[in-house]
Amino acid sequence: MAWMDHEEKLFRLYERHLVQQRLRNGFGVNGDDVDEFISYSLSVQNRRKSRVGHAFEGHLDHMFKLHQLSFQQGRGKGNVTENNAKPDFIFPSFKAYHDPDFPQEKLLMLGAKTTCKDRWRQVLSEAARIPKKHLITLEAAISVAQTEEMAMHDLQLIVPESVQSTYTMNQQEKLLNVSEFISRVKAG
Repeated sequence: MAWMDHEEKLFRLYERHLVQQRLRNGFGVNGDDVDEFISYSLSVQNRRKSRVGHAFEGHLDHMFKLHQLSFQQGRGKGNVTENNAKPDFIFPSFKAYHDPDFPQEKLLMLGAKTTCKDRWRQVLSEAARIPKKHLITLEAAISVAQTEEMAMHDLQLIVPESVQSTYTMNQQEKLLNVSEFISRVKAG
């Protein structure tokens, strides 16, 4: 969480500098083109959303390497499962995932979403060989109905310890924190 907070502060400083320059230049020939301004504004918002997701995956990648876990990210070339799906992380590797002789129970899949909304369902189809999926999120206080639906689909939610207090006590009992997930991966 500290890495995410620090990265966010640095990005906002850099973004402020870039956006202020663009605002000073105006939009369109006369500097007042509303459509061009709206287009630019949307691109800034989309860049923020994309950046935070990539940053989250990058921080997880680094943390997993620090813990010497065997894994691969779906971003790599050829790192796909069925129907060209690209899970965010496969443990121990995509090669193991595609090896029919590799024990299924030793495979783990992790989706990473800073916020879940309805996008959590995307991870359900990303690695058919792995029945129990894992999803890590930074989202606070996901509704009870939504966490129950996740559990019905055999999706294990992972939430950083500092965010878990925003969930009900009943929900907290069913959550994993990041350390518990890392221990599960190490246990194989």
